[in-house]
Amino acid sequence: MSLFPKSFITNDQTPFSSLSYLFDGIDEYSRGQSFFRESDIETFTPNFDVKELGDAYELHGELPGIEQKDVEIEFTDSSTITIKGSVERSYTKSEPSSEKSDSGSQNQMKNTQSKNSGKFWVMERNVGEFSRTFSFPARVEQDGVKAFMKNGVLSVRIPKSKQHENRKIRIS
Repeated sequence: MSLFPKSFITNDQTPFSSLSYLFDGIDEYSRGQSFFRESDIETFTPNFDVKELGDAYELHGELPGIEQKDVEIEFTDSSTITIKGSVERSYTKSEPSSEKSDSGSQNQMKNTQSKNSGKFWVMERNVGEFSRTFSFPARVEQDGVKAFMKNGVLSVRIPKSKQHENRKIRIS
């Protein structure tokens, strides 16, 4: 994968330039990115680990930069759970603070901000909407599900339903 987008490297005349472009395309395809966007909504697929225990399933998903309030967990049926949400790109600027404010210094500060706004060369962080659906082989206890998020990792524990014993009915 290239560090900079193709538009940045204008005079790429190496013998392997077209091959590098092909590998970049394969890499983007394998990560779920498309050359042709069908809509303006950005989407991404977060990585999850799914673990089966004796009495429950555990999901651990990487959601860096996503706040707890921006994640929804819901059951679509008795054995399928969907985790979805969204994240927006945000940045914090470090600017010198000015205690005096007159119109001349404000105009100068605005000009400085527009000059220093910068240009992105690489934008690789996940932004937009995501949705992951997990289907379990048997029913699960929806009322016993517990979820928490810590350090950008969402952990969900889904208890398995207890097996009902077969019961014979006596005909009288």
